[in-house]
Amino acid sequence: MRKNLLVNEKLSGYLFILPNLVLYLLFFIIPFLATIILSFTEWGLMLNPKFIGLSNYIQLLKSPVFYKTLINTLYFSFSRVVLTISVAFGVALLLNRKIKGIVFFRTIYFLPYVSLLAAVAIVWNWLYQGDGLINYFLGLLGIQGPAWLVSEVWAMPAIIIMSSWKDLGYCIVIFLAAFQGIPKRLYEAATIDGANWYHKIRYITIPLSTHAIFFTIITTIIGTMQAFDQFYLMTKGGPANATTTLPYFIYKVGFEWFEMGYASAVSMVLFSIIMGITIMQWIIRKKWVFE
Repeated sequence: MRKNLLVNEKLSGYLFILPNLVLYLLFFIIPFLATIILSFTEWGLMLNPKFIGLSNYIQLLKSPVFYKTLINTLYFSFSRVVLTISVAFGVALLLNRKIKGIVFFRTIYFLPYVSLLAAVAIVWNWLYQGDGLINYFLGLLGIQGPAWLVSEVWAMPAIIIMSSWKDLGYCIVIFLAAFQGIPKRLYEAATIDGANWYHKIRYITIPLSTHAIFFTIITTIIGTMQAFDQFYLMTKGGPANATTTLPYFIYKVGFEWFEMGYASAVSMVLFSIIMGITIMQWIIRKKWVFE
């Protein structure tokens, strides 16, 4: 009787997760395997795929545009992750206080994260115009504002700032949850011992929040390296490929040049880079994550 009950419970569990497994198979596993196969073919959508071996990968390694997009992707990802996490950590410290109206401020900071990226990009595109609000305030300070989105130097920093602002609320929520899980008695003991706010943050808050920092680093890197919308909506990868990243390059190769096999090869390279960075972070986490 007990054995039958356990079997029924397991069967019920499998039935509950079956829809997710089917969707995961249809929309991830099968497309992923298809991408691997197509990366070894020449396919222009109209004709049947033609097997060409490693030619797509060899062409990729010889392409200067690929290396430029790779550098752009790493630059964008590293800068965005550092800026987002550092600012979010500081803001979360300020929001982790019992002051009047704190719920309002927490809501304000989280709103951009749940806002439609297309709408956010349109607003920031206006802000970055030559006569936009940002250059207006810079002018009040006596600073000549740059042509943000049409400058090879400033286009990528402009998108980094916008993207970090957009995702700030996500990291803030994670950090707030970590801060509120730290026992209050540790801060009370530190106060008795004469510790100031810096010592509390340095020796209590940061060490006991490393698991949250690790989680946000991993998820932000993965999301950042797949970013596409803001580049498509704001700069179209320009000027002069200054904001062309690997995801946007995949789009151009696949849906503008109709070289699906080549685009699949770029996709596999991007997947390998993300996987490699994630594995590396997972390996070194034991050296700095407090468990």
